[in-house]
Amino acid sequence: MAAASEGQHRAPVMEDVARVAGVSHQTVSRVLNHNPNVSDRTREKVERAIAELGYRRNTAARSLVTRRSQTIGVLASEMSEYGPSSTLLAVQEAAREAGYFVSIAGIRDVSARTIQEALRRFTDQSVDGIVVQVPHDVIFETLRELSLDVPVVVIGAAGATGLSGVRVDQESGARQVVAHLIGLGHRTIGHVSGPRDWIDAKARIEGWRGALADAGLSDGPLVEGDWSAGGGYRAGLELAANTDVTAVFAANDQMALGLLRAFAESGRRVPADISVAGFDDVPESGYYQPPLTTVRQGFEALGRRCIEVLLAELAEGSRGATVVVRPELVVRGTTAGLAGG
Repeated sequence: MAAASEGQHRAPVMEDVARVAGVSHQTVSRVLNHNPNVSDRTREKVERAIAELGYRRNTAARSLVTRRSQTIGVLASEMSEYGPSSTLLAVQEAAREAGYFVSIAGIRDVSARTIQEALRRFTDQSVDGIVVQVPHDVIFETLRELSLDVPVVVIGAAGATGLSGVRVDQESGARQVVAHLIGLGHRTIGHVSGPRDWIDAKARIEGWRGALADAGLSDGPLVEGDWSAGGGYRAGLELAANTDVTAVFAANDQMALGLLRAFAESGRRVPADISVAGFDDVPESGYYQPPLTTVRQGFEALGRRCIEVLLAELAEGSRGATVVVRPELVVRGTTAGLAGG
């Protein structure tokens, strides 16, 4: 009797789910691991059986067998900004679809010490791999010094750091938008940059300068911003006073929004008197007045490629992969040819 009572209260296992769903043990495993090679009908049967039985996966036992925690650590900073937060969401979604849990460590103070502490917490958790999204140069040297024994993929590092990384080609995106402005006849093109200690901000400055140099043009005014609409507004008031400037490229869409307000208050019509372009293609950019010309980064693709690189390294043991995601120019109503040109 005691044995029967014990059996009645036994936690359901995968074989129980397979029996109730009328499928094989392997099919249940495929559903649990989000394998795409399962029909919708079969997946629904398995999910109903899981709900009916109250089955919960024993991740501790699975880890003993596979020697994997099925957890990816993500070290991130600047999570209040649109680009980093959108990329983080894309990484989480791609990891979940691949059957991984994401453990996030957010840091406010970007220093070698805080980075090292966060990464050591991940190794204490026995994560299978680490994604790093810290858009400052200090991250590269810190990672090299630590020599972690799990795969690490750095967002923004692809190309020249010796680390595995995935990045959007920021310089190419800036070149595209500035070339667009040059093609409209603009010759004095200002730039409102992001903070100079950001990797992406520096790359967009280089793209702005490179496109101007390719066209035989000198740099227009460069004003450093802080990624906020308020920062763009203050820069816009400064640039509005310079009537030689007929176009401005802002390093993100929030600062471009501030520019639009500043130019309206200064009596400079967009785009009749001055053109404005941004970067990121935030969801609201198509509803600015006028709708904003900008550069679409492709954050979903960035997150997916990041997880693809990490999983490939886990499977193959390789290191040093680099992937570059190409941005896309989106032309809307804030850019036009020079009046009377």
